[in-house]
Amino acid sequence: MSDGDGVRSVHRALDLLERFDDEHPTWTLAALTAASGLPKTTVLRLVTTLEQRGLVAAIGPGKYAIGPGFLRWSRLSSETMEIPPAVRAAMGKLSADTGETANLYIRVGRTRVCLAQSPGTLNVRHMVVVGSSMPLWAGAASKVLLTDPPVLEADPSLIEELALEAPQQPGFAKRLRAAVTDAAARGFAISHGERELGASGVAAPVRRPDGRIVAAIAIGGPTTRFSDERLPSYVAAVRRCAETIARTGWSGFSAS
Repeated sequence: MSDGDGVRSVHRALDLLERFDDEHPTWTLAALTAASGLPKTTVLRLVTTLEQRGLVAAIGPGKYAIGPGFLRWSRLSSETMEIPPAVRAAMGKLSADTGETANLYIRVGRTRVCLAQSPGTLNVRHMVVVGSSMPLWAGAASKVLLTDPPVLEADPSLIEELALEAPQQPGFAKRLRAAVTDAAARGFAISHGERELGASGVAAPVRRPDGRIVAAIAIGGPTTRFSDERLPSYVAAVRRCAETIARTGWSGFSAS
């Protein structure tokens, strides 16, 4: 096996692991093969290797879930990726100012992961699980994360690849690219019912001094509250929070 083959195998194995998420906690070999587009023999070889290392575990005939090998890494991640108090304080002010739940996201491959959350003060809330990963083809935070300058430069076809994962109509890739371009120009993004019907969001980028986007700060809640009358104040509050977090000097975990 050449070095190129080795790197490709690593990427393929990681791509398989990324398909395990809150919506798909388990996969059969057949479904994983169909979703990945890889040959069945390749998926079987990769899954077997991951199982040997404890990164996936067989939970039934031909059915797999994330394995116990991740527990050690999860503990280490929790210890090293602690969110600074100043960042949490800024998120708390955002949720208090808007009444909506505030979430902090970073990009991990082709997903966004929720690092921290400040619950909203209103009785009806939209919540996500801290640590959960969501696809990059939907949501205001995803669009903001995709505006990080080197992301599309490194992979110009990323938008089209993400669009293939989305249950959307033809032409979605063009609309997604336009939305990312718009988010880059405006410095924020708004979404309505893209990932979950009846849920809306507003997000803004958290930048470090060199301009790289290290995270997206977002609020989410019922679409009925994200009205034309409220959106301007929501956008202003989210952007203030992003600037406050940037001033803390927090450098994030995802940007190189």
